[in-house]
Amino acid sequence: MDDQRTDAPDNVNNTAEEPSSQTRFPENKKRLRRVLLIALLVVAVGSGGWFWRYWTEGRFIQSTNDAFLQADQTAIAPKVQGYVEEVYVASNQKVAAGDKLLKIRPQDYEAKVNQAEAGLESSKADLVRAIAEARRQVSAVGQAEAQLASTKTQAKFAQSQVNRYQSLGKSGATSSEQVANYVSQRDQADAQVAIADAALASSREAINTADAAVKQSEAAVKQSQAQLATATLDLDATLVTAPIAGTVGDKTVTVGQYVQAGTRLMSLVPVEDLYLEANFKETQIELMRVGQPALIRVDAISSTTLHGTVESFAPGTGAQFALIPSENATGNFTKIVQRVPVRIKVEAGAEARKILVPGLSVTLEVDTRSAREEQSRLAQQKTPSRATK
Repeated sequence: MDDQRTDAPDNVNNTAEEPSSQTRFPENKKRLRRVLLIALLVVAVGSGGWFWRYWTEGRFIQSTNDAFLQADQTAIAPKVQGYVEEVYVASNQKVAAGDKLLKIRPQDYEAKVNQAEAGLESSKADLVRAIAEARRQVSAVGQAEAQLASTKTQAKFAQSQVNRYQSLGKSGATSSEQVANYVSQRDQADAQVAIADAALASSREAINTADAAVKQSEAAVKQSQAQLATATLDLDATLVTAPIAGTVGDKTVTVGQYVQAGTRLMSLVPVEDLYLEANFKETQIELMRVGQPALIRVDAISSTTLHGTVESFAPGTGAQFALIPSENATGNFTKIVQRVPVRIKVEAGAEARKILVPGLSVTLEVDTRSAREEQSRLAQQKTPSRATK
């Protein structure tokens, strides 16, 4: 009896639990449906936000990873040849413009300077002598002119004597021998006039010769001055200084080494004047303009991003400046998207510039939204019809 009494409540409980489990299933379905709706709503909102951002911003962002930091490095090469006497810098050392880099043994060039100075002094002495000779010739011309005037006076007097005594000879007042004597004196005077005239002409020609000698001496002085200037420049060139501020790189020179003129001994890299050269596809530069902002991510700096500005565009694609340009005028041709080098000005702080060096790889994004109005104008332009043409 007791067992029957105790079993009865259990049956009652089982029958009571069955309806509660049946009512729980619709509630779970509603909850699941609610979660799915919320998830779909979140996905829809997210997709809409992503599409809106892409349509208003993303499609105007042009990116490339074909970009590298660069600097206009300067090759250091001596102007003169000789043995290296001193090297004042070490590899990777920073230098300022005008700092000493190396010195070539100057003794040979000092001797050339002394030789040029002696040659200049000799040329100046020759010029002084030529000027003195020209002045002497001027005096000789004056003397020849005076001598000519004197002989002309004597010839004129001799002619008057001849005329007078010939008249006397005709009247018998003097002898023919006396007349002949005066005629001879007249002829001698005429000869002296001719000699004096020739001497004057010779003196005048000598002036021209003396003037030419003066000009030649002046030219020799200028030539000697030029030789001295050249020798002085060569002597000054034995001390090689930094033409720009930068960091010493690719140093190959050592003390005692014999170097030829024009031999590259080291390079100066202006790390403070770095710029970025990015190679964009030709399909990416439609809206790219000078002055647009750029976002720079340097592989060597993962903690921050840098900013920049589009500075200029290359006047041709990279293929145009290749050492061996491609030849497409053949039967087999495959179109390859060309790349245009774009120069980007890098804006970086002092801490970042400690790490930035030429050659580092960069990922670049350029914001071209400022030119989207130009895209609209280009799209609205209509091709002129043949009738208007």
